[in-house]
Amino acid sequence: MHIKHIYTGIVVNLNVDTVTLPNGLTVDLEVVRHPGAAAVVPLKDDGTVVLIRQFRHAAGGFIYEIPAGKLHPGEDPSVCAIRELEEEIGYRAGTLELLSSIFTAPGFTDEVIHIYKATELSVGRQQLDRDEVLEVVEMSLPEAMRMILNGEIRDAKSIVGLQMVYLQDAPTWEKRREGLPL
Repeated sequence: MHIKHIYTGIVVNLNVDTVTLPNGLTVDLEVVRHPGAAAVVPLKDDGTVVLIRQFRHAAGGFIYEIPAGKLHPGEDPSVCAIRELEEEIGYRAGTLELLSSIFTAPGFTDEVIHIYKATELSVGRQQLDRDEVLEVVEMSLPEAMRMILNGEIRDAKSIVGLQMVYLQDAPTWEKRREGLPL
């Protein structure tokens, strides 16, 4: 394999990798290298999820997301998730559970996002970066599912995280909907 470095940025690096595929064909592939990220689904004791509605230039405006951020060099993803939870929405997690680690777009980037569920939340201190323009939004998990289905939540990591939490808690939600004891 031959690697030609094209660009170094604050968030990503771009390489052109000359690789031999499993079928023997040699090709040049543009690969965006990313240090990875952590994201967290904050779930309050009453079942409310805490999202952000954040301005994203690349997405053309404001979008709904779960709190997330880029890993620092050598940083454990759980540490990043805890940091971003407090920085973006002003909560601390009593319990943090890894839900999944997903590739964002494996056709052109090596970025992996580690998605967590945070519970037993307590109030911390929100500390936004100067380039973060966002508002904190709370809603029920079923409402978040409706927003996914009607296209209001379009961010992939957020859809994966919210749906995983919903599926984990589906028996509880069914009981609540039916008015049955938990």
